[in-house]
Amino acid sequence: MKQFLFTLVLLMSCCLAVSAQWLRKPTPNDTLQSVRVLDNGNVVYSIYAPKAHIVSLAGDAMPWGQKIEAKEHDNGVWTIEVPNVKPGVYRYHFVVDGLPVYDPKAPATTELTAVATVAPTGKEFFAYRKDIPHGAMAVRTYESRTIGETRTMRVWTPAGYEKGKQKLPVLYLIHGGGDTDTSWPNAGAAGNILDNLLAEGKIMPMIVVMPNGTIAGPNVQDEVAPFAKDMITDIIPFIESNYRVLTDKDHRAIAGLSMGGMETMETAFQNIDLFSYVWVLSSSFSPMAEPAKEAARLKVAENAARMNKSFKVLVFTQGGPSDIAYRNCENTRKELDKAGVKYLYEENAQEGHSWGTWRADLYNLAQRIFK
Repeated sequence: MKQFLFTLVLLMSCCLAVSAQWLRKPTPNDTLQSVRVLDNGNVVYSIYAPKAHIVSLAGDAMPWGQKIEAKEHDNGVWTIEVPNVKPGVYRYHFVVDGLPVYDPKAPATTELTAVATVAPTGKEFFAYRKDIPHGAMAVRTYESRTIGETRTMRVWTPAGYEKGKQKLPVLYLIHGGGDTDTSWPNAGAAGNILDNLLAEGKIMPMIVVMPNGTIAGPNVQDEVAPFAKDMITDIIPFIESNYRVLTDKDHRAIAGLSMGGMETMETAFQNIDLFSYVWVLSSSFSPMAEPAKEAARLKVAENAARMNKSFKVLVFTQGGPSDIAYRNCENTRKELDKAGVKYLYEENAQEGHSWGTWRADLYNLAQRIFK
């Protein structure tokens, strides 16, 4: 009898729960499309916030230095229409009554910043293609003895890696300040770029490691040295213990953007015999320090001959004069010139300090390493 009563109560509870769902009043949020690309090239961002007083949009999607007013509709939906958006991948989030809010309608979004892909033709070098094999983008967890915490990294392996036996070279690819190891796979479209290049026969099969270069600290400079140590002590050993990789310097490359460029120099300039390919994207010596003092700290003049011999290529790139690191990079390169360090300087895109520039950088550098 007790078992019967328990079953009856359980069934009634389930029925009430189902009824409550059916009785819920529909809202415009049920069918809302939060990001729409219009035929004229404009992009409309929408969020359902019926009790909000002020709504705005933040992130890469907003034109630099411009403010676009959000429009409130009678149904509680707010929209922001951004004009003439170039094909690309844009990070964005809403600001509702002063509170940053991630897009609740974005697929699988778990962080504040969602990503919207705007690629009308689908033929861009960073676009997802259905007609080619795709590699895997894995989330790997490791214990950092350097930092004293459990951390994550993203690791791209080329299509067919799981069934192969060949050892591959490794590119360590670092994001910029304020970002995480999710940035290159998402805003950087790294997986799409690498998949497309490999399918077209333009790059060597390789493994690309995207670590988390952000470490809690009072300022960016305080993150650089600990990360460089983490790279040598924990990240590289983890990869070489868990993946089929070549472990000599000729098959090891490192690249980073902005803060990640500082971390790239910190790592490579102090471990010259570990890397053959070094790419510094939209970066320089620390902007908080005098370039001459940073060059002295990193022993650039003292190690110039070793660097010239060990690095097959050392490249500095910028997104044109509008890149906020442009002047600092000039000052850094002057110090390298004084020391006699050989390097190349390039501008792969005139899109400033942005993911448009860095996607172009990855497309370019991936084709020139390990060859």
